[in-house]
Amino acid sequence: MDMGANESAHQDEHESTFKSAYESAYASEHGGTHEVLIVGAGPTGLTLACDLARRGLRPLLVERAPALFPGSRGKGIQPRTLEVFHDLGVADEALRRGGPTPVGMTWKDGARMGEHRMFDEAPATEQAPYTGPWMLPQWRTQEILLARLHELGGRVLFDQELTAFTQDAEGVDAVLTPAGGGEARTVRVRYVVGADGGRSAVRRMLGIRMTGERVDPTPVVVADVRISSLDRDNWHIFPAAEDGSRGFAALCPLPHTDEFQFVGQYPQVRPDLTAEDVRALVAELTHVRAEEVIEVRWASDFTVNAALADRFRDGRIFLAGDAAHIHSPAGGQGLNTSIQDAYNLGWKLAAVLRDGAPEALLDTYEEERLPNAAAMLGLSTRIHRGEARRGAATRQLGLNVRDSSLSQEHRPDLPEEALTAGDRAPDGRRDGVRLFDVFRGPHFTLLAVDTPLPEQLPPLPHLRTAGIGAYEAYGRGLFLIRPDGYVAWAGASAADAATLTEWAQQVAAVPDRLIRA
Repeated sequence: MDMGANESAHQDEHESTFKSAYESAYASEHGGTHEVLIVGAGPTGLTLACDLARRGLRPLLVERAPALFPGSRGKGIQPRTLEVFHDLGVADEALRRGGPTPVGMTWKDGARMGEHRMFDEAPATEQAPYTGPWMLPQWRTQEILLARLHELGGRVLFDQELTAFTQDAEGVDAVLTPAGGGEARTVRVRYVVGADGGRSAVRRMLGIRMTGERVDPTPVVVADVRISSLDRDNWHIFPAAEDGSRGFAALCPLPHTDEFQFVGQYPQVRPDLTAEDVRALVAELTHVRAEEVIEVRWASDFTVNAALADRFRDGRIFLAGDAAHIHSPAGGQGLNTSIQDAYNLGWKLAAVLRDGAPEALLDTYEEERLPNAAAMLGLSTRIHRGEARRGAATRQLGLNVRDSSLSQEHRPDLPEEALTAGDRAPDGRRDGVRLFDVFRGPHFTLLAVDTPLPEQLPPLPHLRTAGIGAYEAYGRGLFLIRPDGYVAWAGASAADAATLTEWAQQVAAVPDRLIRA
């Protein structure tokens, strides 16, 4: 094997190589060319910026707000997202700053009625080392990702709003205007990614429709509050009154803070939600008195909808995260699905911009992510309506891209439960090697399990190889692992390796002589 103990040193060297190039992209804020403009510095935009930066690209990340989003809204990090964070180098920090899901405690008329598990539990395994969801308020997730972006030499340009754009065959002219007013400027980029939330300006300017439904007509308030009289050992649940006179509420302690996330239903939208409104609603829906809410640090209200953009791409412009799909937060899926949008798109943009891959590769972003988002919307809606539990599907480890045009399986007669091209590549330790550490970084990995590596490797840029002995989670064979941790191609032995060169045409510039050979 050509990896192992030096893996982290290789990754540090790779990041150092491109850091100065990325920093130079920000040397001038009023001109120059950037490969990718990312609109919106939420979890989606920050993840994409980190992923592109570590690949040596120069994304321009802009945010219309003056600072990062301050609230806890998306607070559950699913195991699959922790695997993404492992690859991006922030999993340890996410684990350190977060905490396990508290046990639920149901209340009625000020009395404790009993504990219950909020999510079906699943122990960590060798193949899936992360459990979840892991509680981490959204503002903390964004802080961690921003710190990682800074390590990679990048930053966010705040108070910048995308107000217009025109695209042509070679790129996009994007007009950025200071959010507080000021002189607009035009930047030239190869691609634009709208990661600007459910009310996406990018989506609106493209004229892309959202198709969906109203999940619940009752408005919901989400707020971060400090409460002096409530213990932090439980996720406190206050069911709605049976006669409909009072809505549902919950108070969840946020780890390593003195705050609770308050979620409560209320009868009508209040256009100017104040701290006193939140205090009054807490008192109305729970046994906590208004004066016991000693601080309201952030609050927002919304109506629960589920909607999906009709398409995720228009020429050189992409939608990701809530700009492409909005949903009920009940299943803890939205932030996670959004981060995985960025993780899917990042390596593909890099392949086209840096490695000469055909631009058709970018079509696979919508091909893979739109069905995934549609399934997530359906699951979240069923959980919201009490028709499904927060079980294995919410952990997102079973998500796959088997139907993708990028997935090729060449092993015959596989059993139904076998790992298949398009599946998530499991973790594990064999022969002194941890697979997730082998996969970590902006590269493809050709993994040989209980079989020799082929003498002629596929002409993929940034390809690394590894060989391990028998491992039941994979079965015997060769496995090409994509940069986002999915099995792209699988073959029984080196005899199948010739088809790898053909597969490589989709993701890299492969000389014709190699294809003919």
